Amino acid sequence: MNRSNPAGALAIAAIQQTCDASKDTSLATSERLVRQAVNDGAQLVVLQELHATLYFCQTEDTSVFELAEPIPGPTSDRLSALAAELDIVLVGSIFERRMNGVYHNTAVVFERDGSIAGLYRKMHIPDDPGFYEKFYFTPGDASFNHGASGFTPIDTSVGRLGVLVCWDQWYPEAARLMALAGAEVLIYPTAIGWDVTDDPDEQARQLEAWVTVQRGHAVANNLPVIAPNRVGTEPDPSGMSDGIRFWGNSFICGPQGEFLARADDHSETILSTIINRSRSESIRRIWPYFRDRRIDAYGDILKRVRD
Repeated sequence: MNRSNPAGALAIAAIQQTCDASKDTSLATSERLVRQAVNDGAQLVVLQELHATLYFCQTEDTSVFELAEPIPGPTSDRLSALAAELDIVLVGSIFERRMNGVYHNTAVVFERDGSIAGLYRKMHIPDDPGFYEKFYFTPGDASFNHGASGFTPIDTSVGRLGVLVCWDQWYPEAARLMALAGAEVLIYPTAIGWDVTDDPDEQARQLEAWVTVQRGHAVANNLPVIAPNRVGTEPDPSGMSDGIRFWGNSFICGPQGEFLARADDHSETILSTIINRSRSESIRRIWPYFRDRRIDAYGDILKRVRD
């Protein structure tokens, strides 16, 4: 294992995996892939959204709430121990039971000593056929980070992490607010896939839109982006549809949107690369978007619709 990198360089890994109905099986897969990533030198490892379970939001079923856990709890304790053992910063995902009747889709950032550096509770919650997340998740709020707003980076020993989750990736406002608060990298744990009955052209358009919008956040904010997605076909428990084929294509891109690593649409994969955290500043000197923002003219962005 070689974890010595030049000053300002950070070795990162994104994990693309299949999941199982058994938490133990899914977490064992996560652990195996994390260990392999660290053996290859990773200092920061990012897991995909809801990696401990199947994607249960294909249906609305109250029994699924039994999968939710408090933080700290069994899954966070397991990930905490892994981070401490391997001396890494680890971003995991937990179906959080905050209290009776309040549940969140929560990304948890663990420090190298296993402590919890911070939480990010998913802010934008979708509700579409096959993605009935509003049934399960309460949107995030300001309480997770000592009163800070929901779009606040998490400080770690490897830098300030702008952690967001899946549906958040379609919103430039979320990425920009993280950047304005000093995020050094944008991170999007994801669970997204195709309706298996869609024709290939439609599937291609959806995938390219997903990739393009996140690369756009990298370009618009001059920040690297880490986007791990799950892979594999998961059946619809209700039998009302043919399920979801999660399209993988996890990727890491640099602050000009350039691909640094990208996975295919079917394989469990560890994406590894090294980013230079100081590069964002050099790019902002030649593409000074932040200098030229017309903050005096953006007031209407706070309206639902401009009349």
